Amino acid sequence: MPLDEILADIAACRACAPYLPHTPRPVVRVRSETRLLIAGQAPGRVVHETGLPFNDRSGDRLRQWMGIDRETFYGRPEIGVAAMAFCFPGTNPKGGDYPPPPRCAALWRPRLLAALPNVELTLLVGGYAQAWALPGRTGKTMTDTIAAWRDFGPKVLPLPHPSWRNTAWLKRNPWFEAEVAPYLRQRVADILAS
Repeated sequence: MPLDEILADIAACRACAPYLPHTPRPVVRVRSETRLLIAGQAPGRVVHETGLPFNDRSGDRLRQWMGIDRETFYGRPEIGVAAMAFCFPGTNPKGGDYPPPPRCAALWRPRLLAALPNVELTLLVGGYAQAWALPGRTGKTMTDTIAAWRDFGPKVLPLPHPSWRNTAWLKRNPWFEAEVAPYLRQRVADILAS
């Protein structure tokens, strides 16, 4: 199925409507030229309201890790964003957002990924994306998975979620900023330059 038809079907999707506390608003941003795919967990409240992926403080940190600015992130067709769930799952009263409902990935990811044959690198942002893309290959913890980033080959790179909630994790794991972030910046620069 052509990418434009899949994107139209995703935009019209209401499969999770009975389970959401709001009207579904699928947020996905890919093009046929996408070569770097960012797979997070699900849009947050700000992304739900604006319709623009990573249009929040998490996006600012992610762009810093990638070594690019907002204009490049949103303006270059080589960069795409398709989370594990395309709609904001709602806010958990205990804090944070609810996890992405698995039905979304099961329904859409195989078809969407099949329509993106030019992807050279997928950033697996957070544990949900890592579990889906690396079944049986993740570590006991997300830290274990990210620490083994070299083991997954050149097509995927596991990352922590860039949320401010992970600031303590970044402080406890300085090797991420010292080793993984420079590698990510170089890969992004290479993809955008070629």
